[in-house]
Amino acid sequence: LMAKRFAIPVFLFVLGTMDLLCASEITGSVVITRRLSRKKVTAPASAYSRGAAVALGRDEDEDVLEVERARVVIYLEGQLPSRPASTAMIQEGRRFLPETIVVAAGSTVTFPNHDPIFHNVFSLSRAKSFDLGNYVRNQSRAVTFPQPGIVQVHCHLHPNMTGTILVAPNSFATLADRSGQFRIPQVPPGKYTVVAWHRAAGFFRKEIEIIAGQDGNV
Repeated sequence: LMAKRFAIPVFLFVLGTMDLLCASEITGSVVITRRLSRKKVTAPASAYSRGAAVALGRDEDEDVLEVERARVVIYLEGQLPSRPASTAMIQEGRRFLPETIVVAAGSTVTFPNHDPIFHNVFSLSRAKSFDLGNYVRNQSRAVTFPQPGIVQVHCHLHPNMTGTILVAPNSFATLADRSGQFRIPQVPPGKYTVVAWHRAAGFFRKEIEIIAGQDGNV
């Protein structure tokens, strides 16, 4: 799928072979050819008035395309169950780690503070808005996300801190790895839409059908 709003193809996701005889697994690759996200502009730690100086975690020295690929969420749309679970978005080095997570509707996300300074996690997103207030190192707060949508997470005290929680409609969701590979296992037979999302490139969709007892590829 090509991103039509760009003059050159910058984002493409390709579904690989689905092994329908063994666990009906969907596999695929995410291909990104250039930087999609804007560089963050961050004030030095000394500019903050609250708490000890904390070095800012950086990914500028990492491979840009590897970082971008790891920001891609893939999930299925269709008649599939949602099995809520719990996961964490950690605050460390004045960053949210991981900065992108995907959870099924009904899941709970905890926000532990690993920095020796205050953080204040909040979101004004339509899918879920919340404000967890100020809390210190080794404390944590939790939020449950009952409905699908994109939730942008910020910190009142540190404007550079941004994270994204994509709440998928069901449990058939994953993130691409740094090489761009992904897999969604144990998919039952049926017709679905495979959705890929990147915070800068947006949504990409592909209709697929899984037939029991047959290999399939898209």
